[in-house]
Amino acid sequence: MIHIFSNMKTKDRWLALLCVLLVCGQVYFDLRLPDYTAEITVLISSEVTELSEYFVAGGYMLGCALCSALLTVVVGYLAAMIAADFSFDVRAKLFNKVTAMGCGEIKQFSTASLITRTTNDITQIQMIIAMGLQMMLRAPIMAVWAIIKIVGKSWQLSAVVAAAVAIVVVSLAVLLAVMIPKFRIVQRQIDDVNRLTDENLNGIRVVRAFNAEKYQEDKFETANDNLMRTQLFTGRGMAFLSPIMMFVQSSVSVGIYYVGAWLINNIEIPLNGTLTEIMVSVSDRSVMLGEVVSFSSYALYVIMSFVMLLMIFMMLPRAQVSARRINEVIDSDISVLEGEETASADSGSIEFQDVSFRYPDASEDCLKHISFTAKKGETIAFIGATGSGKSTLVGLAARLYDVTGGKILLDGKEIQNYTFDTLYQKVGYVPQKAVLFSDTVQGNVSFGDSGRELSEADVEEALDIAQASDFVHKMDNGLDSWISQSGSNVSGGQKQRLSIARALARKPEILILDDTFSALDYKTDRALRQRIAQEYSDTTCLIVAQRIGTIRNADKIIVLDDGAVVGVGTHDELMKNCPVYQEIALSQLSAEELAANA
Repeated sequence: MIHIFSNMKTKDRWLALLCVLLVCGQVYFDLRLPDYTAEITVLISSEVTELSEYFVAGGYMLGCALCSALLTVVVGYLAAMIAADFSFDVRAKLFNKVTAMGCGEIKQFSTASLITRTTNDITQIQMIIAMGLQMMLRAPIMAVWAIIKIVGKSWQLSAVVAAAVAIVVVSLAVLLAVMIPKFRIVQRQIDDVNRLTDENLNGIRVVRAFNAEKYQEDKFETANDNLMRTQLFTGRGMAFLSPIMMFVQSSVSVGIYYVGAWLINNIEIPLNGTLTEIMVSVSDRSVMLGEVVSFSSYALYVIMSFVMLLMIFMMLPRAQVSARRINEVIDSDISVLEGEETASADSGSIEFQDVSFRYPDASEDCLKHISFTAKKGETIAFIGATGSGKSTLVGLAARLYDVTGGKILLDGKEIQNYTFDTLYQKVGYVPQKAVLFSDTVQGNVSFGDSGRELSEADVEEALDIAQASDFVHKMDNGLDSWISQSGSNVSGGQKQRLSIARALARKPEILILDDTFSALDYKTDRALRQRIAQEYSDTTCLIVAQRIGTIRNADKIIVLDDGAVVGVGTHDELMKNCPVYQEIALSQLSAEELAANA
């Protein structure tokens, strides 16, 4: 857990040190109160005490109480500020780390778990800092200081306190040994609940279409019930400590007064002694009574310190688990690292040299020895059966992953050597699943950094080429119309066209379209491809498609089967010499249609 605090700001460290000093002052004023209580007890026992002496001692007590209260408020304010500032920094660092992750790392942790770590886990850390600076600092300082003040006064009374402390420590140790593993399970079960909730919300249409509400409810009920049972176990376990602490606290008070009464009773008043001896004995009894009263207060402060530690220990195990989970993300290795190249002599060319790729933890390569060259302005199409590796291949060209074998050259230089800014200003990538953000139409199309400021005219042009102008201008506010999260207020085809417009607005050197025409009708598909060919004639296009009609006019078609290239050429060439391509073509069009289209 210490590791997560290593990057705390210098300002927060100084404020934390100030909290330590203020807590010391707070404890000092608290521990002065029993001294004045003992003094007042002695004054009450004396027959010659002036009323003013009571007011003086009481005034000092009131002053100490007010100073302690003021310092408590200041420490609470500083602790809350430090905790909020620290959680802000950790949340930002965690978010930036996740943003820098490749697809492999995100799949390794899972989206649901990353959300939990960014929200719930950081909240646990924030709570432990806020409470820790107030209680975790105060408890040991108060306990040690109180023990120092009572040491040497009476070994009998000290033995009562020592026995109580031993009981508390043993109880805490046993309970925490049982609880800590359960807190680890709690955080994993929260991940499961988040995952199931996310799946159900994203797939709500499928759930309803297949009448699977009861099935989903049962799945969620199981995960929710597991979480409830584990939290009940930890809650009951921690609740068990409260009666123990109350019992110990009450027993200490009774024990101290019992032993104190015995000590006072052992101070004999000589009936036949001189007046001086009698007065000395009475004075000794008064002093002992004052010491018993102050000792009782100090003992309660010691027990109170352990009560405060108990509250921290109820939160600390879960915070430790949360800190470990946050550190796992922060310390994870990033597989896709940024290069240093910012420029290249060539423009718009990409070459695969004997490229192979294997997903993390996979048993075999999903792409095997892929080689091809796409020159500036060429259109290269990829087709093949489902699972043949088409999307993975163009994902490598967009550097969503790094190759495990071979090289990818972009404008004559290895793709890993480019800075991310340079790379993604060259590449316009449209994923297979259209992604839109909670923003206006203009905000979605001009999304990101394209190396230049996109004007409204640039956005309009991109929408026009992407065949999206018609439906955008029918919206109430045109370009300023709001797109809901994940584009839930537009159709699938509209989402796809907006995501294509976003890539086109960048005017990239290389345009990657990963099966982006599948949600479009044939007419829109054809019109869109014609406009791209006209307006982006110098742009290199890599197109993944399922339809023969979408790719038949490409400069080069690469046929994939089980991760390997089984055919390269134009449509006519592949119809003559590639059985896999012939099978795909004939499954979509009849021989007569193919001949007529030719």
